[in-house]
Amino acid sequence: PPHVPDFGWISFRMLCGLARPSSAALWRKVWLYKAVKWSEKQKIVYTTPTPAGTKKDTSSLFPSSYSPEYVESSWYQWWEKEGFFRPEQHRLSHSVDQTFSLCIPPPNVTGTLHLGHALTVAVEDVLVRRRMQGYRVLWLPGCDHAGIATQTVVERRLLKEGGKHRQDFTRQEFLREVWKWKNEKGEEIYQQLRALGASLDWSRACFTMDPGFSRAVTEAFVRLCDSGLIYRSEALVNWSCALESAISDIEVDSKELSGQTMLSVPGYENKVEFGTMLTFAYPIEGHDGEVAVSTTRPETMLGDVAVAVHPDDPRYQAVHGKQCRHPFTDRLLPIIADSMVDMELGTGAVKVTPAHDHTDFLLSQRHSLPRLTVIGGDGTMTPSCGQWLQGVKRFDARQLVVDALVEKKLFRGKKDHAMTLPVCSRSGDIIEPLLKKQWFLRCDEMAKKAVEDRQLEIIPHYYTKTWKNWLSNISDWCISRQLWWGHQIPAYRVELPNSADKQEEHWVWGQSEDEARQRAAVRYGVKPEDITLTQDPDVLDTWFSSGLFPFAMLGWPEQTTDLQRFYPNSILETGSDLIFFWVARMVMLGTELTGQLPFKQVLLHSLVRDKHGRKMSKSLGNVIDPLDVIHGVSLERLQEKVKEGNLDPREQLVAMEAQRKDFPTGIPQCGTDALRFALCSHKMQGEDISLSISQVLSCRHFCNKMWQALRFTLGVLGANTTPTCAVSSMERWICSRLYSTVVQCEQAFEAYELHTVTSALYSFWVHSLCDVYMECVKPVASSVLYHCVSMSLALLSPFMPFITEELWQRLQPRGPGAAAPPERSMFTAVPLLLSAHWHFPEEERDFLLVQEVIRVARSLRSQCRMTKEKPASKSFNSSKITLH
Repeated sequence: PPHVPDFGWISFRMLCGLARPSSAALWRKVWLYKAVKWSEKQKIVYTTPTPAGTKKDTSSLFPSSYSPEYVESSWYQWWEKEGFFRPEQHRLSHSVDQTFSLCIPPPNVTGTLHLGHALTVAVEDVLVRRRMQGYRVLWLPGCDHAGIATQTVVERRLLKEGGKHRQDFTRQEFLREVWKWKNEKGEEIYQQLRALGASLDWSRACFTMDPGFSRAVTEAFVRLCDSGLIYRSEALVNWSCALESAISDIEVDSKELSGQTMLSVPGYENKVEFGTMLTFAYPIEGHDGEVAVSTTRPETMLGDVAVAVHPDDPRYQAVHGKQCRHPFTDRLLPIIADSMVDMELGTGAVKVTPAHDHTDFLLSQRHSLPRLTVIGGDGTMTPSCGQWLQGVKRFDARQLVVDALVEKKLFRGKKDHAMTLPVCSRSGDIIEPLLKKQWFLRCDEMAKKAVEDRQLEIIPHYYTKTWKNWLSNISDWCISRQLWWGHQIPAYRVELPNSADKQEEHWVWGQSEDEARQRAAVRYGVKPEDITLTQDPDVLDTWFSSGLFPFAMLGWPEQTTDLQRFYPNSILETGSDLIFFWVARMVMLGTELTGQLPFKQVLLHSLVRDKHGRKMSKSLGNVIDPLDVIHGVSLERLQEKVKEGNLDPREQLVAMEAQRKDFPTGIPQCGTDALRFALCSHKMQGEDISLSISQVLSCRHFCNKMWQALRFTLGVLGANTTPTCAVSSMERWICSRLYSTVVQCEQAFEAYELHTVTSALYSFWVHSLCDVYMECVKPVASSVLYHCVSMSLALLSPFMPFITEELWQRLQPRGPGAAAPPERSMFTAVPLLLSAHWHFPEEERDFLLVQEVIRVARSLRSQCRMTKEKPASKSFNSSKITLH
């Protein structure tokens, strides 16, 4: 048609679809075992001797096919040695004299990375590539000491290797063992981050038990105590009997039960029954009647101090104010009326056990009831229960209590009951609410400031309402942990001379014991040398120190250069599951201790699930180690990892069967770049990410597409390019497509819509550059081809650092006027800038017709089952299209 512009001569081969098209959809259908065999064939190893930290030689022969093992060797060591990740190096010709800073959510020192960590690295590494725009960027690495997890790992090791328990050591001896383990294993998590290509400034790496960070933790505790925000009180806490410690809310998993369920509990040979409601009767004192109460925890009835009913419940109007007689302790239990009681639950009458139930604890405060602890910290019944139960494990005591109630003819029945069971995520133990004296942080006023602060932007924005609702209903935070590994609480119990009341507690705090002694002398009016101080043996919750991370990592409380330059951080990026337990605490502590928000924006990504949409769990066998995706792994090795874990034999069988089904011959080698690109290709703001290995394989195939495109480009460019202008319609079209892609990417980057960026880049590289332009370009040196490829690599670099560096370094000697590969890295040298003279909207719009013809021709070829045999070559001029 006459309105179609002159795009030059287009080969009929491309029009009919015989040019190699993108096969991402095809690879999703390839059986995994074929993919494994295919990836094995593609393995090419970089064998040129490259001393660690020196630049890789890219003058060697260009391998015929892409191999991640070849491409990803040597580059990272060079980047790190040259200091390309340090903000001091980010002085570019196109510098904008601005800073950009963020910290990585510190992974546990005990752990290995999972796909959630890989997503975090992929997203944050894209964000910090602002250094390509001339920003001075600091991306700070760190590692969390992980109090409970680390102590548990070391205890297991000592038991396995020497048959010793923690209690067989002094505290200092045990801590030396922990530090020994940390020094042996602690660097593994950093090496895994390096394998993911994370451009972190390792010269500033921060560990939460480092001396400097520990000083910051002590300073924070003392300041908060001085301001009255930290206090000591007796209250109910989440207690793990297996760990013999209080644990944080985030370490409590909720297990939903629909009815009777038998569960394995640490420390018990046989499974324990849950999900049932038992009913028994309390005789009314001085009356022939009884009050039947229902409970899911009959073992706690030894700690009952009252029976509660709703004041409007007609069934119990006559017994208000009367008393029941406890059948085992002979105590009198008052019958109280309270509107907190649910008349529809059970019998409508509830036993009140304030020392072992959060609701009952509130009832005891409202009605001045005593609190009797009948389960100890080790999970056994206390002496107050009587000799028949003393020392018996709590769930064993459950059946003994039921049997005794049956014997006294007070048992009234049992039925299935749907319930939520709190489980310790660290040990698998059932959480026991226990009454303990602990240190607490008042959160209401800090939370109110966080809600009212309008400078903080949370992305996606729909989390803002949830954020405000949670902070508006926050409770005080228990920050004590009964562990040895961690920051020992800098508070000291004061023993005064001639003190008559040994039960009364006096506490002081300070940066050191000497400072605490001076504070105590002033407070109590005695000589310092007459005071005896005993430091609290407990440690602070790991989340307390993690909450200081954005500013403590920069040297706070000292006013360091880094703190002045990079605080507040530009952004915090993390998983949406940490919004309350970590993000909220950083905001509260940062605002309180520094007077500023710790960051200006919070970017939350979704959770990574398996291809079936299930949460990744070791017991399901669907947890994927990102290093296994990068390097490939056999089914046998996957199953060995399950056996090396802590699953019980039954869970091991389930997990191993799931692995055999999902990975029949293991996981093929995909490489870091393919994994990162696949993760960023999902919409991370909103629905959870369901990732399959086939998707990562598709991205590896895209890497091969890039590889082959560079081979073609170097062949076309020859020794060097000749500077030319976009003179033909085809050149104007590809330049305009590149310009439009850059604009689309810039807009999506600003909105943190990385899936839009990856989609735009994939579309340009495959559908515009490879499928069209490279099929039509004449075999002459063209600066248009060079710049299109070079700029595309720059755009892809934040997502795929290894392959883009390899290809860019090979491409540079062919650039206009270039003589040798540059001694600089791609991501510190290439500005992501294009001028508007590259934009030709008319060519872009008109070429849509040609692309549609190509699409239809390919569809017809597929429908007619045409062979791939090359037909007689035909060509057409765009002014008159004739198909044969």
